[in-house]
Amino acid sequence: MKGKLYLIPSPLGENDPKEVIPASVLEHIQSLHHVVAEEIRTVRRYLSKAGLKGKIDALTFYELNEHTPVEAVEALLKPLLAGENVAVISEAGLPAVADPGADLVRLAQDHDIEVIPMVGPSSLMLALMGSGLNGQRFAFQGYLPAKKEDRRKALLDLEKESLKRRQTQIFIETPYRNDALFEDLLSCLHPKTRLCLAADLTLPQAYLKTRTVAAWKKEKPVLGKRPCVFLFLA
Repeated sequence: MKGKLYLIPSPLGENDPKEVIPASVLEHIQSLHHVVAEEIRTVRRYLSKAGLKGKIDALTFYELNEHTPVEAVEALLKPLLAGENVAVISEAGLPAVADPGADLVRLAQDHDIEVIPMVGPSSLMLALMGSGLNGQRFAFQGYLPAKKEDRRKALLDLEKESLKRRQTQIFIETPYRNDALFEDLLSCLHPKTRLCLAADLTLPQAYLKTRTVAAWKKEKPVLGKRPCVFLFLA
């Protein structure tokens, strides 16, 4: 018998897990033995808050991030193939969505290992829900190019695609580049394009507003290094 791969969501910030993680998921956490984490220290802190305080050292942790070599990812299949259940937990939100955990999920699918995604917060879907933009046709673009010239070109191309397909474009950015990206959005996009900024969702300081680009030029928030989702519809 092969083990099962559980995809366990985590809070989007320093919430009490009970505020955003379903009770059924918190209950399942109590039975964990093998945990794959993007950042082990962060996940240990989360699991402690989720009810495993004093029991963390009994777990076996494996690290999986963007620097993990292919052979090390393949090695993570060993407990699963030996009949042990394994959980994947990302830094924030849903595992395997804009997250290195997708590499292990792909291998699990290739080896006919049952994958069980569990319910939890998604900054992307929460942002789309609250944006007022097209929720029937949308595309997640991940991270845009880091270089300014390439990023501006990508924004212009995405705006053309949005206009052609009436498609909401969704993307994220490394937090320290939030304000630079926002400036590029204001300078590149058409004044009538509707732009949504969604930061710190599910947290007390959550920020979620949709305005035209023209309106944003009169009301420029300082995003700083807050986790943020950007959405627009031309």
